[in-house]
Amino acid sequence: MAELLSPAGDYECFEAAVDYGCDAVYIGGQNFGMRAGPKNFDTDALRSAVQHAHSRNVKVYLTCNIVPTNDEAEAFPQFIKEAADAGIDAAIVADIGVMAMVKKYAPGLDIHMSTQVGIMNYETANELYRLGARRIVLAREVSLAEIRRIRDNIPEDMEIEAFVHGAMCVSFSGRCLLSKYLVDRDANRGACAQPCRWKYFITEEKRIGQDFEIFEDNRGTYILNAKDLCMIEHVRELLDAGVTSLKIEGRAKSSYYVATVTNAYRAALDCAYRNEQPPQWVLDEVYKVSHRHYCTGFFYNHDDAEQYYEDSGYYRAYDFAGVVDGYENGCIKLTQRNYFTLDDELEILIPGREPVKFTPSEMINDKGESVRIANHATEKLTFPYPTEFPKNSILRKPS
Repeated sequence: MAELLSPAGDYECFEAAVDYGCDAVYIGGQNFGMRAGPKNFDTDALRSAVQHAHSRNVKVYLTCNIVPTNDEAEAFPQFIKEAADAGIDAAIVADIGVMAMVKKYAPGLDIHMSTQVGIMNYETANELYRLGARRIVLAREVSLAEIRRIRDNIPEDMEIEAFVHGAMCVSFSGRCLLSKYLVDRDANRGACAQPCRWKYFITEEKRIGQDFEIFEDNRGTYILNAKDLCMIEHVRELLDAGVTSLKIEGRAKSSYYVATVTNAYRAALDCAYRNEQPPQWVLDEVYKVSHRHYCTGFFYNHDDAEQYYEDSGYYRAYDFAGVVDGYENGCIKLTQRNYFTLDDELEILIPGREPVKFTPSEMINDKGESVRIANHATEKLTFPYPTEFPKNSILRKPS
C-alpha cells in the first residue's frame, strides 16, 4: 500500500494531518530543516508528536535537508541523536555528509534523500541505495514515464516518494539563489522571500530612475510565478508508475490547508485502490483552500507546468471559520477562528467523510448571550444541535 505523506509546520498542523488521514507526516526541528517561517518542533514537542503519531499508527519523518556550513555540521550530531531518541522514523537529508552523520550517530534511522538532491535517474538512485538510503524523493521535474523506468531499475525495497500537491518553484528542485542574492534571505535555510512571485520592471543603466514595466497587456506579467501542483485526479497513474509515497507540500501552510488537502487525497488514494475515480466532492476540496492556478507539473507535459503570468495571488472558494472542540448536553462546542454569521452557508469538514451542511438555528457566545455574528477571534461558541461532530472537525464558509 502506498503512503500518504502530509506536512506540518506546528503542532496544530500535525494534529490535523493525523486526524484527517495521513499515513506519515514530515516535520522540521528548530534547525536543519529548510523552513524558518513555521514554528517547527523543539525536542519536547518532537517527542510528544512522535508518541501521538505512533499511537495512531502514523510515522514521523524529520527534515534535515539543508546543506550545512562547517559550524552547522558540527552541531548536527547532537541534534540527530536527540531526534532519534524522540523516536522519529526517518531523516530526510540532502547532503552526503549529513547522510554519513545520520548513519554514524543515529544508525537505526531510515534515510530519505530529499528532493533537494535532484534525483532524476536510476543510476543516482542505485548509488544512494548503496550508500544507505531507504527512499528517494524525486526531483519535481521527473515525468511519470521516467518514474516507471526508475522503478524498474532499482531494488524492490527502495521506496519512491513524489510531490503530488502544492506550491512549485521556478528553480530546478527548489534550488534557488534569487532570495539570497536580492534580500539576503537564504532559501536553503528556509527563509525564502519568494522573489519569483514579485512583479518586475526593467531599468536601463543610462535612464536612472526610469522603470519600464514588463507586460503582456495592461495587467502586467509575473515572469517567474509558478503554478501549483495538483494530481488529485491522477492518483491511480502515480501508483501504476511505482510511486510509494504521495507527498503533499505545505509545511508553511495552515492547519485548515493540511486538514482539507489530506482529507481529499486520503479519499482519492482509497478510491484508487478500489479502481474507482474519486467522487466530485473530493475533486472540489482542493479548491476550498488557498491555491494558485493548478497544473499537473512535469508528470505529463512540460507545457502544463508553465508560469502563470497575470498575477501571483491566491484563490479559494471557502474560508476557515472555526474548530469543533466537543459535544456536550446536545450542544456543539466550537472555537471561532474567522468571522462568520448564522446567515452564512456553513459547512463542517469531518475526518474521512464528505463535508456536510451545518445549519444551526442559534449561536451562544462565551457570555451566555445568543448572537448571530461571530467576530471575536478564538471566542468559544456553543450551538444547540441534534448531530454530534468529532473533535477537531472544521467549520468553514464560502469566501
